[in-house]
Amino acid sequence: MTFSAFKTRVKRYPLFSTTMLGGLTDRVPSLKVQLSQWKKKGWVRALRRGLYVLSPEERTHEPSLFYLANQIYIPSYVSLESALALYGLIPEFVAATTSVSVRKTARFRNDFGLFTYQQVCRGGFRGFRSIPGANDISILVASPEKALVDFFYLNLASFNPGDRAQWSESYRFQNCSQLQPAELKAHARRFNSKKLMRVVTAFVKACVR
Repeated sequence: MTFSAFKTRVKRYPLFSTTMLGGLTDRVPSLKVQLSQWKKKGWVRALRRGLYVLSPEERTHEPSLFYLANQIYIPSYVSLESALALYGLIPEFVAATTSVSVRKTARFRNDFGLFTYQQVCRGGFRGFRSIPGANDISILVASPEKALVDFFYLNLASFNPGDRAQWSESYRFQNCSQLQPAELKAHARRFNSKKLMRVVTAFVKACVR
């Protein structure tokens, strides 16, 4: 298969995987060799092993970072600092695209940047929603409340429920009036952690009006 023919078949997708190759040809081993050669020429770029995008010059769809994060490590949803910044709950620029998963903690670096994944228990893998992304492609992102609870849970050792100053001085949380206290506490209960509940309760008292 020529690269031109291959590009015509896959360019409508924001990314493609080696598992899709069987739908393009009955000579999959040969196409895998060609794919490796096209990668060396820079015509395709690897996101991780077995997952690719066309090069910027060849692709017609520019995938969003959040969509890529969802696809690079499945199942996962965007949360933590990336989601907190999306909702304006923290002011900082977030260098990595952060997500949570029920799978083990992982990180991937590619042409689009750094993608990190932290592990939560299956009971805590909820509280996310599908929202429209670039090119009308849906992405999975934590709700504001769940992103915050995930952040507290995965950084629990850093929080002191009795320290009121930490919320504004150490972490600079902002725009907290959008948060629903009942939803924060409901998500926290699913992690079965007494300290997490104390942290969330203290945060609500100090920051949520």
